[in-house]
Amino acid sequence: MVFAVEEINRNSVLLPGVRLSYRILDSCARHPWALQGALSLVGGENLRCNSTANLPHSAAFGQTGERRGGQSVSLVIGGASSTTGIILSRTLGPLSVPIISYLSSCPCLSDRRQFPNFFRTIPSDVYQARTMARLAIRFHWTWLGAVVANNDYGRLAIQVFQEEIREAGVCLSFIETLSRETIKRDARRIAVTVEASTAKVILIFCWYTDVRQLFLELAERNVTDRQFLASEAWSTSDDLLRNVALSKVAGGVLGVAIRSAAIPGFEDYLRSLHPSHRPDDVLLREFWEKEFGCSPGATQSYYVTPRSSHLSSTCSPITPLTRSDHSSRATISTPSPANRSPLTHPLPPCSGTETLKGVQNLFTDTSQLRVTYNVYLAVYAAAHALHNLLSCPDRNSLTRGHRSTCASPHNINPVELLQHLNKVNFTTPQGENFYFEGGDIPAVYDLVNWQPTPEGSLKLVTIGRVDGSDLHLNQSAIQWSTGSNQVPISVCSESCPPGTRVARRKGEPVCCFDCVPCAEGEISNETGSPHCERCPLEFWSNLERTVCIVRQLDFLSFNETMGITLTTAAVSGAIVTTAVFVIFLWYRHTPVVRANNSELSFLLLLSLKLCFLCSLVFIGRPSVWSCRFQQAAFGISFVLCVSCLLVKTMVVLAAFRSAQPGAETLMKWFGPGQQRGSVCLFTCIQVIICVIWLYVNPPVPHRDLGFQGSKVNLECAMGSVVGFSLVLGYIGLLACLCLLLAFLARKLPDNFNEAKLITFSMLIFCAVWVAFVPAYVSSPGKYTVAVEIFAILASSYGLLLCIFAPKCFIILLRPEKNTKKHLMAR
Repeated sequence: MVFAVEEINRNSVLLPGVRLSYRILDSCARHPWALQGALSLVGGENLRCNSTANLPHSAAFGQTGERRGGQSVSLVIGGASSTTGIILSRTLGPLSVPIISYLSSCPCLSDRRQFPNFFRTIPSDVYQARTMARLAIRFHWTWLGAVVANNDYGRLAIQVFQEEIREAGVCLSFIETLSRETIKRDARRIAVTVEASTAKVILIFCWYTDVRQLFLELAERNVTDRQFLASEAWSTSDDLLRNVALSKVAGGVLGVAIRSAAIPGFEDYLRSLHPSHRPDDVLLREFWEKEFGCSPGATQSYYVTPRSSHLSSTCSPITPLTRSDHSSRATISTPSPANRSPLTHPLPPCSGTETLKGVQNLFTDTSQLRVTYNVYLAVYAAAHALHNLLSCPDRNSLTRGHRSTCASPHNINPVELLQHLNKVNFTTPQGENFYFEGGDIPAVYDLVNWQPTPEGSLKLVTIGRVDGSDLHLNQSAIQWSTGSNQVPISVCSESCPPGTRVARRKGEPVCCFDCVPCAEGEISNETGSPHCERCPLEFWSNLERTVCIVRQLDFLSFNETMGITLTTAAVSGAIVTTAVFVIFLWYRHTPVVRANNSELSFLLLLSLKLCFLCSLVFIGRPSVWSCRFQQAAFGISFVLCVSCLLVKTMVVLAAFRSAQPGAETLMKWFGPGQQRGSVCLFTCIQVIICVIWLYVNPPVPHRDLGFQGSKVNLECAMGSVVGFSLVLGYIGLLACLCLLLAFLARKLPDNFNEAKLITFSMLIFCAVWVAFVPAYVSSPGKYTVAVEIFAILASSYGLLLCIFAPKCFIILLRPEKNTKKHLMAR
């Protein structure tokens, strides 16, 4: 602060002709003393400090203006804690005295209605909580533990953190509070929780002394595999960094820190300090005694009257403002005079040649200026506000009814200074644009990483920066707690891979879930997909359920096993039928062939061959002509076959009835011409049905998209269900009539007629086609075609074997029975 004031006083552009003065008081880390000191500054009182009450921590309050000690100040720089900032703002608010704090980070202080006179050069804790949430989301840490201080700092921080992660799928495994009053007990309890938790990343919003106790407990339990996220309250703590006992636990810490910045000339300023130049600086004197082992002069009084340089000091001068901030919000412990033990051996006087130019310690290290830079900005913000207040384009041009905005250096109104402080906007000597948003500044943080050193301690490495909403991170420079550059994994459940979806576990956080594979026809092509998407009708999911692929056309082909099997059966049936036809043709003059109308037998064999061959039309890629031909061929072939059987049965019945008295003329209705005419009549009726069906609404190729599968079934749509039903119904009618007549003729002489053979064959035929209907309706895709082909082949084989197998057996293997005598025998 002193350096900044002196730098401004040397500046010929900023506040020309005006010299800033300051007063620095020590609150001794007590809120009442802070309030008393602020009131004394505002009231213009000289304050003596009770040296016996001095505490080791310091907080400073300064005044910028040109007034001398003993006069009231126009602005206060101070509030080393949020509580102090709240007290000062509420107390000095009615007086409109501006307060600029360099360490008060409570979000509550952003409320301009409650704290209109409060400003700060440190971002609100809201932003660091948001930054830590963004880090967790960036590294895909969805399962974290949290340890927070049992005060407003911890509670508000974790509340903001939870708000940020709520929509990002990040959960907290536990939230533990740590109280300073019960630090050891709480640290032991939290260490047990951390050790038992599956969360590998732990978020800590605490003071560095609390973290030290927790780390000691974790070190005792050898818990060294946790990755810690540090708040700015301890992320730069030199006390923790230099503690070798904590290095295994604390290694790899990733933290948010108050931004650091270089202050040109500040290191030279520190190294030029000498007790002879600052006899009132008690802390500098004690530092000199400890560093050089000599006394720079006689003991100085703790209270000195104001000097001509307008500097007055009560208690110890502020030291945290003039040192490298290796421990965030930490101060140098300075024993009070009353508590210092008397020296056993008096120190020898210094020679006067001692200097700090070659000394390397925390006092002279300016590589990590964090809180110091905040104080530096606070002084410059006050100076620029005062500069704007005192600047006037034309002091003589005052129009009636308007007040002049120009103020006199001898009469500064705090209200006017407060107004100008709200509008301050300037560029710092480091080239940084500075302004207030309300009472806050834009959020700027450093991202730091704790990395091991050869000595066994840890060092602070800056690996990124947060500037408002922009997060810049050099991820390759991070050394994690595992000792590698691989980002630690901290999840309750591993992310669901593509092809699966997230299934929440009942009663558990949203981060804990199971991965359920997508159903057929559904896909998920993203990791952690909450649901599976159904493929369009023309597409289907691949085996991995990650992409929709075009559904392949599926039909009963000649190349697949089922097609080959059915084709073989059909061709074999046609060959067998042809062989039987040849046998009957060769033995056409034998009694067995001639006994039951050989002409109808040949016609029956021809129709059976057509039945076998028509099944081949159902195999292969459906086309317009194949769809029309297959049903017509099937219907006509079977009607021809059943018609032959029906006429044969009727002829048998007529022959035996004509042998009865009075029925001699019955056979004239069942001569060869009438038999052929009856077969043609029955067949023509089916032909007419098929022609009408094919003309009105013929079967056509159709892609069945309703079938759920990776293939689209290409089939012949019936077109008209009525037409198909009439074809099958007509076949069924003839078959039932044939079965009935054959059943009536079953008791006729066995050796002469085929009634029993026809009866048995018709039973098989009817059974096959009765079973066909439900099987056809319930079969999916190409299996409907297979069912129909099977029914055709089964019924055809049944007719062929039941009717012609016994005759071929007699013709080929029992020729002695192929005689008229044997056939006429009963």
